[in-house]
This record gives sequence, C-alpha cells and structure tokens, in this order.
Amino acid sequence: MKLVKNAAGREIPELFPGIGKLEPFQGAYARTPLVRREKGSRTLPRLNKIVDTLEQAILKCGLQDGMTVSFHHHFREGDYVVNMVMDIIANLGIKNLTLASSSLTSCHTPLVEHIRKGVIKRIYTSGLRGVLADEISHGLMDTPVLIHSHGGRARAIETGQLSIDVAFLGVPSCDLYGNANGFSGKSACGSLGYAIVDARHAKKVVLITDNLVDYPNTPFSIDQDLVDYIVIVDAIGDPQGIATGATRMTRDPRELLIAELASQVIVTSGYFEDGFSVQTGSGGAALAVTRFLREKMLERNVKASFALGGITSQIVKMHEEGLIKRILDVQSFDLEAVRSIGENRYHTEIDASYYANPLNKGCVVNKLNVVVLSAMEIDTEFNVNVITGSDGIIRGASGGHSDTAIGSGLSVIVAPLVRGRTPTVIDKVTTVITPGETVDVLVTDHGVAVNPRRPEVLERLKAARLPVYTIEELKKKAEKVTGIPEPLPFGKKIVALVEYRDGTIIDMIREIQP
Repeated sequence: MKLVKNAAGREIPELFPGIGKLEPFQGAYARTPLVRREKGSRTLPRLNKIVDTLEQAILKCGLQDGMTVSFHHHFREGDYVVNMVMDIIANLGIKNLTLASSSLTSCHTPLVEHIRKGVIKRIYTSGLRGVLADEISHGLMDTPVLIHSHGGRARAIETGQLSIDVAFLGVPSCDLYGNANGFSGKSACGSLGYAIVDARHAKKVVLITDNLVDYPNTPFSIDQDLVDYIVIVDAIGDPQGIATGATRMTRDPRELLIAELASQVIVTSGYFEDGFSVQTGSGGAALAVTRFLREKMLERNVKASFALGGITSQIVKMHEEGLIKRILDVQSFDLEAVRSIGENRYHTEIDASYYANPLNKGCVVNKLNVVVLSAMEIDTEFNVNVITGSDGIIRGASGGHSDTAIGSGLSVIVAPLVRGRTPTVIDKVTTVITPGETVDVLVTDHGVAVNPRRPEVLERLKAARLPVYTIEELKKKAEKVTGIPEPLPFGKKIVALVEYRDGTIIDMIREIQP
C-alpha cells in the first residue's frame, strides 16, 4: 500500500481497498475559502458576501451569452429588481438570455426594448400583462414564450428542464451572509415562496436588498448556504404595488351576487364541514367569496383546518378570529398578509414546490377541499381560459389555476355570464389553461352549471333549490345578450406555448393581427 505525507505531516494511503482513492489533507484553509484567514483577527473579511454593485455581482457569477436568469414576482406591480438587473446586463453587452421570471407584470414594460435588441431571446413565465404582453401577443419574439403554472415551474426547475444559471432575488431583509426573509424591512412583501425554489436550485444566487440587518437574520426564508453574492441598493420595490390590480376588493353588485351564490354552492356541496380546507383566488368575485364564507362559518360553527395559496387580509382576519386554524402562504397578496406572516405562529410560509409541484412526494394542493377560481372564459367542455382576453391579447397568468383545480375536492369557477358585449361561456375557449376534466362547478350571475362528471354535487345543489342549469343553457343565455362572437383574427405565428403542470403542452397562443 503506497503512503503519502499530508500537510499535517502524517502518512496516509493513496488508495484503500473497498474505499477507493483518498485525498490527503492539504491545510485547514485550502478548501474552505469562506472562513477567517487569521484566528486572532477581529474583522471578518471572508465572511461577507456583499459586493459593491450589481455589475460586479453579474461579472462574478460569470453570466454569459445564452444563459438563463431568473426572478420572482412577489412585488407584483411594485417590482424594481427585474428592470434594474436587465438594464445592467444589457449595458454589459450580454445577449440571447432566457428570462425565467415566476411572473411578469405591467411594470416590466422596459423588457420590450431588451427583447428588440437581442438581450432576451426566450421567456419562461406564468403570466404576462401590460405593454409587454401586448407586444408579445403581436409577434414581438421569434421564440414563443413558455407559459407554465406555479407548480409546473417548480417541477421544471427541480427536474432540470429549466436550468437557472443565475437567480437575482429581491429580498426585503438580509444579513451579510445571506439569511433573508420577506416580511421585514421597508419593502416587505411577505412570503418568498417562489424565490425559495430558485435559491435552492440556481447555479449562482444573487440577493438584492435595501435592508441589511445584523447577523443572524432569523427567522429566514432563504438561508446563507444558498447564497453567493449580496448587493445593497436604495430600493428593491414598492410594497404598495403588491395589493394592486388582480387583488382588488370588489364593490360591483354583480360580482357580489356571484360571490354569495358561490358560497351557497360550497355550503351545499358536501365539502363544507368542520375541518375543511380552502383557497380563494385573486379576482374580485373570488376574493368576495371569502367574506360570505366567513358569515356561513360563523352561523354553522364551522372552522377550516387551513387556508392555502395567495393570502389576503380576509384570510388573515379569519385566522385571527379562530375560524381558520392555519395559513399556508406561497404569496402574500396585501400588506395585512405581510404583517401576519411575520407575527402569527400558524401563518406559515411555503415554497412553490410544496404548494403545487405535481411530481414531488406530495404537494399541498392535493389536500385541498375547496378552491374558488376566476375565469376569462369557460367553454361547454368546462375548459377554462385565464390568460388571453376576448381580443386575443395576453392579459393574465396561469398561476396556480390548473394546480389547484386538479388537486382540490371541489373546484368552483366564478365569472360573470357576460363582460361588456362578450360572452364568458362559449363553445371553445381561446386558450386552455385548466382542462375541463378538473373543473367541477361554474357560478355566474345568471345561474350555476355543474360538470356532468360530478352528478353527486349536481343533486345536492338541486336539492338546495339553487339556480342550476346545464352549461349549454348558460351559453345560450349569454348569446341572447351578446350574439355569437366573431372569430378572432389570429395569424400563423405562435407567440406562446402553454405548458400543463406536468410538462406537456396543452395549448398554444397565436399572434393576433392588428
């Protein structure tokens, strides 16, 4: 057996039978760079991951043409990070990048120029809104955008389908070693559920913060072991932008009527019992369902075991009243939810994989009893569109729609029968996001339709004398008001591919003609 001398002056074998090749000790500091160089030093120069500028962080990460960068959307319309980072990348002359943001909103209009100039070649995202969405819908990109659900994104990252070279993650609170959370600091956004998956799997992770705090920053959402570099900036986002747009609280009498009827559907469906679990969506009527459910829970002394998903102030209030025992929060939709996640012991942050990854060992949507979801369109096969408007323009996000629809015991879609002069119930939806086989009930301001796959639910609703129709009857009601809509002027170019949560392609979106 051949022996070699190591740095401690001891002889060890080069090779040991049954174990294999052995590496000789080379010195305490040889392979552990992030430690003090001198034990007597009072300063910690190597225990600090802070770099002076974003440009330095980008260069240190080795970002090159053709790589993939990722971001999260927890600041929603208040996000500063995506535009800030992409501007610097563009100035460095880096091109042909894949942009993998968990979602993109109206505040990301500057990305249009980066696409035109070749900085961004591909986009992976759950949704698009505003000018960016409009330009893409009209054929801006040569390569189609890949639209995925929240659970589908987590699956893609964890399986390596979506390989992230550098994740740039805005965090409202961070220490100098990389422990970060989202519920403290001037830009607090609450849960960092989408960012956590990126931090765990990206090859390099850059945290961007406007709030450096003392070490250790506990409790943390992203831990120091995952972080390569930290950059301090003046502001990472406007938390007031979290509660805009999709999370509005409705005062529309029609939406309130739909919400009240939806709550009656839930109560009579067979799923409304002590210990049930619930998720409500982010649209006006879907949010209002929570208010009516609260009244019925108080009347019948029913408590929910947990509420899931994007969390709102109404859910927080019910939790603090004792009506909901636990909250599982993948995204905080308003500032009350941000406050609560930092204060309430049983308001728990979860990541997107725990939430809805269809291929992990058990995502929480599979434990969901009732989900309430919005829709732009629904067809006579109960397929749902939540991404393209009646004009064919991309205006929304896949989000957790398909994830929760299949995972829940009862999926309830809420939508007005008619929007303006456009019917909501049609023969075929413009874009299929959620397949009809996973949708159970449609609730409109003109009545309720139950998927024929759920005859037991239909019988319960009829017994409760709710206004039940076939979906074909609701479609005819809509057409009496609007007439039959003209076909949209789609071109041949494919601008987006819609991925179902399991990675298969469920639909595609074509360029809309001017």
